[in-house]
Amino acid sequence: MSTFLSARAMQRRSFFRVAGATLATSTLVLAGCKDDEEPVTPVASNVLRLGVVTSASGAETVTQESQENGVLNYAYLLEQLEAAFYTQVVAAPPADLLSDELAYLTDLRDHELIHREYLKAALGASVYDASLSTPLKFNFSSFTLTTRVGVWTAAQQLEDIGVAAYNGAGKLLTVTTNLLALGKIASVEARHAALVHEVLQSDSFASTIGADGLDDAKTPTEVIELIKTLLPIEVSVAALPTA
Repeated sequence: MSTFLSARAMQRRSFFRVAGATLATSTLVLAGCKDDEEPVTPVASNVLRLGVVTSASGAETVTQESQENGVLNYAYLLEQLEAAFYTQVVAAPPADLLSDELAYLTDLRDHELIHREYLKAALGASVYDASLSTPLKFNFSSFTLTTRVGVWTAAQQLEDIGVAAYNGAGKLLTVTTNLLALGKIASVEARHAALVHEVLQSDSFASTIGADGLDDAKTPTEVIELIKTLLPIEVSVAALPTA
């Protein structure tokens, strides 16, 4: 492990715990405030259409509220993906993982689990997989998870996509509470990305910052295209707002 990481280890882990606790508290607040529930958007015929409301008769409509929940479900899908990845890695870490790196991966897993459960609670009955008896099973076979470098390279890919996804999704939200919550998650995801970059290459923690001083931002369409091989379902974001 680099000198940089050794010096910053305790401070970073302490920050992560505080960030996770803050979000967990917000979860309880949001869950308690939510009193209007949208019909669940089901995963039917292996296709998930985010931002679409399906009635009992099967008719599909797009409303402003369903679009808002569609953006939250989009974030929920990304957090499910990241949580599943780190859960799998922590359960079966590569043999050449360096000292203390499993603790980092465990922290990352725990944060993603908090993010996932936060969004699930915020969405309530509108969470897209409420009717599923088992969680989605993601496909990580394109990653090399049997080596240290393979695990951290995969983590870097997922974290960079996650940061770009949140940067691109924030402008699509119309409810201030949701924007503030996703902003908090995005700030933690950016720190995840910085850590993962630093583990792979010293002094590279800010390597994704562009000439404008900002991280990349991607639309939901661009993000789904990047992760579609990892998803067990086809995802359509055509009904989400674009601006």
